[in-house]
Amino acid sequence: MSIKEDLEREESREPLMDKKNLSDEQDGSFVQSRGKESAWMVYLSTFVAVCGSFAFGSCAGYSSPTENAIREDLSVSLSEYSVFGSILTFGAMIGAITSGPIADFIGRKGALRVASSFCVAGWLAIYFAQGVLALDLGRLATGYGMGVFSYVVPVFIAEISPKNLRGALTTTNQLMICGGVSVAFIIGTVLTWRALALTGIVPCAILVFGLFLIPESPRWLAKRGREEEFQTALQKLRGKEADISLEATEIKEYIETLEQLPKARFIELFQRRYLRSIGVGLMVFQQFGGINGVCFYVSNIFESAGFSPSLGTIIYAILQVVVTALNTTVIDKAGRKPLLLVSASGLVLGCLITGISFYLKVNELAIKSVPALTLTGILLYIGSFSAGMGAVPWVIMSEIFPINIKGVAGSLATLVNWFGAWAISYTYNYLMSWSSYGTFIVYAAINALAIVFVVTVVPETKGRTLEQIQAAINA
Repeated sequence: MSIKEDLEREESREPLMDKKNLSDEQDGSFVQSRGKESAWMVYLSTFVAVCGSFAFGSCAGYSSPTENAIREDLSVSLSEYSVFGSILTFGAMIGAITSGPIADFIGRKGALRVASSFCVAGWLAIYFAQGVLALDLGRLATGYGMGVFSYVVPVFIAEISPKNLRGALTTTNQLMICGGVSVAFIIGTVLTWRALALTGIVPCAILVFGLFLIPESPRWLAKRGREEEFQTALQKLRGKEADISLEATEIKEYIETLEQLPKARFIELFQRRYLRSIGVGLMVFQQFGGINGVCFYVSNIFESAGFSPSLGTIIYAILQVVVTALNTTVIDKAGRKPLLLVSASGLVLGCLITGISFYLKVNELAIKSVPALTLTGILLYIGSFSAGMGAVPWVIMSEIFPINIKGVAGSLATLVNWFGAWAISYTYNYLMSWSSYGTFIVYAAINALAIVFVVTVVPETKGRTLEQIQAAINA
């Protein structure tokens, strides 16, 4: 039986609690506690966590507005600056590999502190840099922090959120990344490159301070056998008047079930039950659909098509933030799969329109229509990406893996994501030199395959607790 079918039949099973309690929960009526629950601590905890996402975006957006100034002030060559820009991704890959084990060993909050420390150290190295070596070491350190943030933030949010808010709150991770990139682009036009580096410390400082005010993930505490802290954390998250007995029992019973399983090994990720649902598949399609090629070189795309690169980039940045923000309001209502399907379809169409515009330019056909077609195609592309493929794979990754394998699996999914980001950004110029319109046809074909993958493999996780999702996978 496939995982998708397991989830569809989950209502008829009794994985962790009796049938009556499960049906009450699925009806959206925690009879004993729904009326007394308070979500303010969940919102505060999410805000603190997504400061890491904003720090992520600040790192990603730093190199674009500072290139000319850094090269002039420190006499950095183009090739040296290219290393400075790209070494961020290598740092992120190292962070991705280690993020899961760190988060499992010292907790989600501990991992967020580690990531913040690396980012702060990296920004200070960049600020005080007098040569290429300090720049590169600082960039590598901020990249490491990015890699850890990219895994820990969505996992932490998913583990603290009630099921009716989980999708929307986890999506704020992507929203804040977009916000961080956009702010770096904008203020980078008025601040010096050293001052801009100092602004990257601000979200990290807020995060580190905020961690003293919020609880650790109850599910991690339960897994570590810290019963009293588990109860306290869950009570804080649900409100002091809430009856947490049903949720606490479900989490503990599930943890006890997992404790009876053998210790998770890397090879287990390639068993059928994980391979069929694995977040790695979505990460592959998210990155190899061309997003980092388009994102990193959007100004060049607009310029080569004869459209104002500055105006196009501003419209691009605003649209990205607005659509991602709208996505947070619908993900728990529309569901994960519909958003992915709409998003992937829009990506295919956006790639085809952009490909057509370059085909017309290369063959000198309807030249006057090229700028408008390019703008339409790129905006449709980024709008569609922001509507689903940008955030939803991270949401599903945070939901789909059982806690006993989440560290290893999450590290693998995050590593694949960062490898894809590097591969696409590295090969984009080579592909464009081969064929500008052919490049976007290739991206369109990959996004079309993503539609097939989502339809046939990806389960719908809307409206289910993490324990229900994971119990179906382990059935």
